[in-house]
Amino acid sequence: MQPNAASPWPWRHVLITGASSGIGRALAEALAAPGVTLHLGGRDAARLAEAAVACTALGATVVTRQADVRDAAAMADWVGGAGPLDLVIANAGIGAGTGRGFERADDARAVFETNVTGVLNTVIPAVAAMATQPAGPGGLRGRVAVLASIASFVATPGAPAYAASKAAVQRWAEALDATERRRGIRLHSICPGYIRTPLTARNRFPMPLLMEPAEAARRALAGLAAGRIRIVFPWRLYLLARLVGALPPGWRAALMAGFPGKD
Repeated sequence: MQPNAASPWPWRHVLITGASSGIGRALAEALAAPGVTLHLGGRDAARLAEAAVACTALGATVVTRQADVRDAAAMADWVGGAGPLDLVIANAGIGAGTGRGFERADDARAVFETNVTGVLNTVIPAVAAMATQPAGPGGLRGRVAVLASIASFVATPGAPAYAASKAAVQRWAEALDATERRRGIRLHSICPGYIRTPLTARNRFPMPLLMEPAEAARRALAGLAAGRIRIVFPWRLYLLARLVGALPPGWRAALMAGFPGKD
């Protein structure tokens, strides 16, 4: 693997949660280049080390942290102590659904603790740290992105906690952007469709327009570089989700009643 001669992206100090696999690792590798410092976090030490090796081979300086985003104190210590940050991506997330029947209480709580509380534990210290940084071109101090999902736009019976958790962070990030941009901090929601990751590998149903992680990372970073608040892809799946999500709840429930649940 040859180091990137130069990064096509403007960020030189980046922190990513859930960077040991899937979209998180793809984002890290897409950003890795000489002169770039990556702070990569994940719960699996072995996979995190593999990601670090790959990004180092591309020329980046890599600092890893075995981190559980549910631990507020640990996240505040990590994010707050990382030094200057141009971009923070709250990527860590898990999924569960009704593939085995009723969505069990423990599964639902775990999804919200990681996908919502974990995002809060990442974004809040990131915004606080960026607020103390000197402003750059255009008065920008930094960007924070949260990984939501096209599932944010549909109350999906097959994965109720997952859809709700992603809707919560998508709306929170977009609303927060309206106020934090006054301080030079931009917030973004990234809403992908189906991506080929360990999370989707468990799905026992067709996944239309399934995308590779590298392509998802490219589209996400292009959206961030363009300054878009909401970054969605693929568009055909997004439009379908908006149409289904706009149906009266009873109609939507009837339409989706026969869809298999997410494991």
